[in-house]
Amino acid sequence: MPLPLQLVLGPLLYFWPRDQVMNFYAEASSWPLQRLYLGEVVCSRRQQLRTQDWIALAADIAASGKQAVLSSQALLESESDLKRLRKLIDNGEALVEANDAGAVHLLQQRGLPFVAGPYLNIYNSDTLRLYRRLGAQRWVPPVEMSGDSVRRIAAANPDIETEVFAWGRLPLALSSRCFTARHYQLNKDDCQFRCLEHPDGMTLATREAQDFLAINGIQTMSAGCHSLLHEIAALPARGVHALRISPQHQHLAAVVQAFATAIAGEQPETNLATLAPGPLVNGYWHGEPGIVLKEVAHGCA
Repeated sequence: MPLPLQLVLGPLLYFWPRDQVMNFYAEASSWPLQRLYLGEVVCSRRQQLRTQDWIALAADIAASGKQAVLSSQALLESESDLKRLRKLIDNGEALVEANDAGAVHLLQQRGLPFVAGPYLNIYNSDTLRLYRRLGAQRWVPPVEMSGDSVRRIAAANPDIETEVFAWGRLPLALSSRCFTARHYQLNKDDCQFRCLEHPDGMTLATREAQDFLAINGIQTMSAGCHSLLHEIAALPARGVHALRISPQHQHLAAVVQAFATAIAGEQPETNLATLAPGPLVNGYWHGEPGIVLKEVAHGCA
């Protein structure tokens, strides 16, 4: 029997050329997804698509029969960032994912419902109840939260949907400093948009040559690719309503199809380890270090 889980596409965390972004979403609108998140979450300098372009793209996605959600920037640093945020919130149609307390404040002022994004760092039931009172309809737990913690918080808040990060390099931290620019010995304000050269981020290794982290402009990510594919059967019992797939440069259509197949109660034939941008991991979900891949009932993807 199919599981009552939605499959959704998270916001694009990397910096891709405009034409590539448009082609990506034109293709993604035909995938077995119920919801697509759009917008620049990471860096205000990434403006090949501006706020109005994201709003127009959201309208196109909605016209295709999918729900479009506009994701706000997670680290606000200037008045220009606030102007873009206000324009995003005042789009008039699409739901907004709030990734900053300032976004929550503006949405609450306007009486608008929203998605409480993973960057709000909701770690307990009381905090989630607060955001629910402010207008949150759905929440995305922090990526390092264990499945047991998600279950407890979701059980205490049955009136709000829970959406978990189920695939992709984990977004771990943000900084006002641009790590990619520093790698190239450039100033942040003169970065020459070097992120365009790294469509899945830039992998960093330890001195022992083990892939450890990835840098994505001002964002630090995991080098490993988090996967909950083989956890799917247990997720509804943990209070999970939706699985978030994070965009990557290649093979994402096959990844989405594998998750859709698993949600339908069938065994995917695809070996996701061959499609991931890094080694598969799932440690955080099991309350272990995030770099760990814990064996599950049907083996590893």
